[in-house]
Amino acid sequence: MADRASAAAELLLDARRTQRQLDGLPESCRPGDLDAAYAIQERHVAGLCEAYAAKPIGYKVGCTNASAQKLLGLDRPFSGVLLDRFMYRSPAAIPAGRCFMRCIEAEFAFRLGRDLPPAAKPYDHGAVAAAVAAVLPAIEIVDTRYQAWTKVGALSLIADQGSTGLWVAGAEQTGWQRFDLPRHAVRLLLNGEPIRDGVGGNVLGDPLASVAWLANDLSRRGGGLSAGDLVSTGTCIDVHFAAPGERLCADFGPLGSVEINFSA
Repeated sequence: MADRASAAAELLLDARRTQRQLDGLPESCRPGDLDAAYAIQERHVAGLCEAYAAKPIGYKVGCTNASAQKLLGLDRPFSGVLLDRFMYRSPAAIPAGRCFMRCIEAEFAFRLGRDLPPAAKPYDHGAVAAAVAAVLPAIEIVDTRYQAWTKVGALSLIADQGSTGLWVAGAEQTGWQRFDLPRHAVRLLLNGEPIRDGVGGNVLGDPLASVAWLANDLSRRGGGLSAGDLVSTGTCIDVHFAAPGERLCADFGPLGSVEINFSA
C-alpha cells in the first residue's frame, strides 16, 4: 500500500511541477478507500514540503457547502493541509498562471489557541469554540491536478490535497464571540461589483461545526489539532471561477475583507 501511495503522490507532485494536468490516477495506484486516499495525501504533503521548503500551518475543510457537495457528487466533507508557501496575506497580487484553475471560495477561518488532541469522545461545538483564539476572513483558491476534476471521485480529490491550491488570509479578530457566525453575511465582489452572497450558516449550519468535524475526523485517524493551527472551514458562497486580470474582494463586513488581484 505504501508503494501505491508513493506512486500516486509522485504523479500528483509531477503534475504540479510541470503544470500538466492528469486525466486521473491510474488504476494501479488509485485509492480504494478513505484510508488509502489520506495515505496518498500524507505523502503528497511530505513531497510538497520537501520540494518547496514548505511547512504545514493548518487545514482546509472542503465540501461543507451544499452547492459544493452537489458539484462534486459528495455527501460529506474532506480535508487538506494548508502550507505556508502556498499562503498569501491580503491584499494579494497573484499571477493567474500559478493555478490550473482559479475557483474562488470565501471562507471563515480560525486560529486555535489550544490543542484538540485525539479524543475518545467526539468534540462538540462548545469544546471547539473554547479552543478558538481568533477568527479571520479568507479566500481559498481551489485548484486541482486533474483535468476532469468533477468526475474523478472523492477519493482521488482527497489524494490531491483536497484540491487545495492557494489560500489568502485577512486580519485576525480576537473578539469573535460577539459575532453571530451562522447569520454573518459574506459578499464576493468582482472589480468592485457584487456577484455572490452568502452567510456563515451555509457551512454545515455554522463554521464552527466544520472545525468540530475536522477535529473528530483527525481523531478518527489518530491525529489532532494544535494551538496555532489555522482552519479554513469551507465556502459560504457559490464558487466563482476567476479569469486573469480580475480583482476580487470577499467582504465579511465588520470581520474585515480579503482582496486578490490576478495578474495576467
